[in-house]
Amino acid sequence: MTDYVEEQRNELEALESIYPDSFTVLSENPPSFTITVTSDAGENDETVQTTLKFTYSEKYPDEAPLYEIFSQLNLEDNDVSDILKLLALQAEENLGMVMIFTLVTAVQEKLNEIVDQIKTRREEEKKQKEKEAEEAEKQLFHGTPVTIENFLSWKAKFDAELLEIKKKRMKEEEQAGKNKLSGRQLFETDHNLDTSDIQFLEDAGNNVEVDESLFQEMDDLELEDDEDDPDYNPADPESDLTD
Repeated sequence: MTDYVEEQRNELEALESIYPDSFTVLSENPPSFTITVTSDAGENDETVQTTLKFTYSEKYPDEAPLYEIFSQLNLEDNDVSDILKLLALQAEENLGMVMIFTLVTAVQEKLNEIVDQIKTRREEEKKQKEKEAEEAEKQLFHGTPVTIENFLSWKAKFDAELLEIKKKRMKEEEQAGKNKLSGRQLFETDHNLDTSDIQFLEDAGNNVEVDESLFQEMDDLELEDDEDDPDYNPADPESDLTD
């Protein structure tokens, strides 16, 4: 008859010796404990980590222990799901034998694999960004290659935009023409223009200013009197032309 209690006690002592810094007892009845598993450091010293919680069933190891992810660090949801599937598979394969060390070892390898995947994913993302930057630089210097298809597409768009501009301009000019009055229309519509010139002349006539200084020296002018000319003959107009 299998002594489950004895087997469980012996395994707990071994686990505490193997994982002195990460093994923690949570309860003695039923026996429950955690083991923290950390991956090896990656390229940039990044690590992933999980703390596994195990609880012995009454007939362990003939029955699988209860297990769960107690906590985790830097793991995606799909990583957590993969770890739980791995634990289920390993527990099924190791029924009848103490298996906690085997389960923890399998998770340790899985975590290292996840770190490698992170490294690979980052390298691929870096290459993709470099490729996109290179393509963008090529486009900057070379532009988009002209094909019949994209030229016709561009021309159709350009012609449509040009037509819209012409329509808008014609509409604006037509509207401006409707609002602009001819000289005759202005004269006919503005009756003030009928008397504006007359009013201007009247206003000017009533306010004419004469500069008297222009006539001050008129008396000083020596004007020849035709009658004082001995050769002047009023009956002979040409006598006034004789020197």
